[in-house]
Formats: sequence, C-alpha cells, structure tokens
Amino acid sequence: MAGYVYVAVDINGKEKRGKMEAPNEDRVFHLLKTDGLFPIDIREQNIFNRDINISFNAGIKARDYSVFSRQFVSILSAGVPIIKALEMTVEQTENKQLKKGLLESKILVEKGEKLADAMRNQGKTFPPILINMVEAGEASGSLEIALERMALHFEKDAKIKSLMKKAMIYPVAVGFVSLAVVILMLIVVIPAFMKMFEDMDMKMPAITLTAKAMSDFLLQKWYIVLGIIILIMIIVSAIKNSTQGKVFFAKVSLKLPLFGKLIIKSACSRFARTLSTLIAAGIPLIDAIDITARTMDNLIIKKLLYDAKEEVARGVPLSVPLEASGIFPPMVYHMTKIGEETGNMEEMLTKIADYYDEEVEITSQSLTAAMEPLIIVVLALVVGLLIMAIMQPMFAMYDQLDTLAQ
Repeated sequence: MAGYVYVAVDINGKEKRGKMEAPNEDRVFHLLKTDGLFPIDIREQNIFNRDINISFNAGIKARDYSVFSRQFVSILSAGVPIIKALEMTVEQTENKQLKKGLLESKILVEKGEKLADAMRNQGKTFPPILINMVEAGEASGSLEIALERMALHFEKDAKIKSLMKKAMIYPVAVGFVSLAVVILMLIVVIPAFMKMFEDMDMKMPAITLTAKAMSDFLLQKWYIVLGIIILIMIIVSAIKNSTQGKVFFAKVSLKLPLFGKLIIKSACSRFARTLSTLIAAGIPLIDAIDITARTMDNLIIKKLLYDAKEEVARGVPLSVPLEASGIFPPMVYHMTKIGEETGNMEEMLTKIADYYDEEVEITSQSLTAAMEPLIIVVLALVVGLLIMAIMQPMFAMYDQLDTLAQ
C-alpha cells in the first residue's frame, strides 16, 4: 500500500493534517469522509515534499482524455480485443503520464483484472468520472457507448476551460503590457525631459514634480519596489495555500464584479454535464453527486455539493439544497426539480448544461469586450497624465521664450 498525506477540515471548520496508508487516493478520500472529515488535499507521500497539492491530474488535460476516449472507441468499434486496443492506444497517446497509466492498466488487464479496476489502481492518472463510466460500461456491456459519452463530456469541459482561460488571461496580459509602458515612461522618457527642464530657471507644475519624484524613486530605490512586490507575492501565496485562504479566495472569486458570474456559470455547466453523464451510465445519484463534487474547482461549490450529497442520502430532493445554497441560479434548481418530479433527471441536466455552455461562451465574449475599452481608458488616463507632466513645463517654456522675444 502507498502512503498518503492529507489536509482535511472537520464539521467545525478546524484543519486536520495526517498520514494514511491506502491502495489509492480514492480510498483515502472515502475513509476521511467516513470519519466525518472534508478532504481538502490528498497526495502520495514522498521524501522531497511533505506539503499537499490540491491539483487533480495536473499533468493531464481534459483534451487528452477526450482524445484517448475517441481513439479507444474507434478501435473497439472495429472489433479489436480490449488488450490489443489498449496497446494501440498507448502507441498513439502523446501525454507521458497518461501513456504510463494506460500501459500499466494494460498489464493489469492481461492479468485478468477489469479495465475499471486497472485504471483505479493508477492513482490520480484517471479521474473518478472516467473510472466509474468505464465500470458502468463494462457491467452493462456498453463500454463503447460509455466512452463515447466521456469523449463528449471531456470535449465540452475542455471548451469551457478554454473560454474561461481566455477571459481571465486577456485582461492580465493587457494589464502587464500597460504596466510595462508606464514603467518605461517613468525610467526613460520622464528623465530625458527632466534633464532638459533642469537647465531652465522655471517653476515646475505640481504634476511634473510628482512624475519626477516617482521616476527618481523608481530609478534610485528600485530594489525597494522589487522587494515589496516579492513580499506581496510570498504573502499571497502563503494565504492561498492555507485552508482559510483557499476558502477566502473561493468566496471572493464568486463575488467578483465581472468574473463572479462567469465562474458560477462555468460551475453550473460542469455540474450539470458531469451529473447527467453519470446518471445516464446508471451510477446511483449519491455516488454521482460525490464524483461531481470532486470535479469542481471552487472550494465553496465543492463543499456545497458534498453537503447536498449528505442531504440526498437522508431523502431530501437534490433541488432543495441547491436552492438553499444561494449560489446556483434559479434555472438550475428549478430544472432539477422538474427532472426529479418527472423522473427525467438526465434530460433536464443535459438541457441545463447546454444552456450554460452557451452562457459561458457569451459571458466570456462580453467580458473580453467590456474589459478591452476599460483597460484602454485606464491606460490612456495614466499615460495621459504622464504626458501632461511633460507638456505643461514645455508650454510654460514656450510662453517664456515668446515673452523674451517680445
């Protein structure tokens, strides 16, 4: 058995750290939940790093799983035996971590294990949703259909993540360019003009003196600025890696003026798509909610779904905790309620997912469109002030020359 280290919180929100031996990460997760703990981080123990990393499958992207699922389905559909299909898929897989997981799974299948069990023994290589779908497909004799659904699921997930990343990266990239322009003006342009103004006996405007003071400080005390930036990065990183910090940033991200709605809509899409896929495969609702919760990036939404799972286990309809959360939009819990009442949960969840897929795309485009002029206006304002700091003494100089000429 492998050794694992974990970070979890109890019902009172108190952090608990510990070690545990288990066959895989899933087993650690379920043992902690049985003990009444909410797992935050789980990682296989090693001699170099005792800290916990919250990232699941950090080296394998949704696109990699999608390509694997499509390739595997195509090969199986051609009548190729599963072991040979795994061998062929390994040869076509580019991601090294996924290739290794598939190769080790093939070896276990050759020894007589089921594909789902072989994949489950690969630690974090394969996500729980894929393992459970494969297990359901093997049990029902419809492995190809299960993998086809997973390919579609991962493709949708990859598209949503791409839209989210694009919406987040654009303002950050433009912001860095804007900052670089301002710094360039302060350390190159402003000093060049200040040297010319020093030779003239004239009173400098307040805005020019302010720009000169900023330029001098940046040139002479740059190490202080760099030190402050590094200190801020260290403090923010330390806060983000703490349990309380993760909860804090998760709450803040949901309330951000422009990005909050995008994050919630993305979570709604993933929640509905994942739950629909699992229910369609015959996974019990409680287990499906548990797996869905683990796919959530936001810690608040993740915990909300774990709490919802506990209520569903007590006989409460899923729509009730979703509505009580105050996070999910009305359409999510209303459509879920209709699905519960009509017994057509899968179809309702699929409609929710399709709706929020479009919403994420529209919102991300709107966000980018809104951020572009906003950033340009801010940049123009800052650069305009610096140009004004240069131009005002120049106008005063020209006025002085005209006076002398007359």
